Amino acid sequence: MKKFKIKTGDEVIILTGKDKGRKGKVVKIIKDKDRVVVEGVNMIKKHVKPSTENPQGGIVEKEAPIHISNVALVDPKSGEATRIKFEIKDGKKVRVSKKSGEVI
Repeated sequence: MKKFKIKTGDEVIILTGKDKGRKGKVVKIIKDKDRVVVEGVNMIKKHVKPSTENPQGGIVEKEAPIHISNVALVDPKSGEATRIKFEIKDGKKVRVSKKSGEVI
C-alpha cells in the first residue's frame, strides 16, 4: 500500500498544467493510480445519458483526477507551495511545513 503526504481535505496548489497556480481542497485520493481529485480544478465536460438520478441527461461538468506529483500542500502561514516533514510532538506523529515550521 502506498503512503502519500497529501490527505483528503488538505488545501493544495496546482504546480503544472492548465490550472497552474490555482488552489483547492482535495476531495478524493486514488491510491492505485497515484492521483488526486481537487475541488473546482481540472474540470471536464462529460456526456451523460438520461437516468433516474439525472432524467434530463446532457453534458455535465466535473473534476478529473490529477497526478499527485502535480500538486503541493499549501503552507498555512504564507499560502505558498511547501514540502512537508514528519515530526513527533507530544507522542504523536504530525506533519510539519518545511517552509514555515507550522504543523499542518
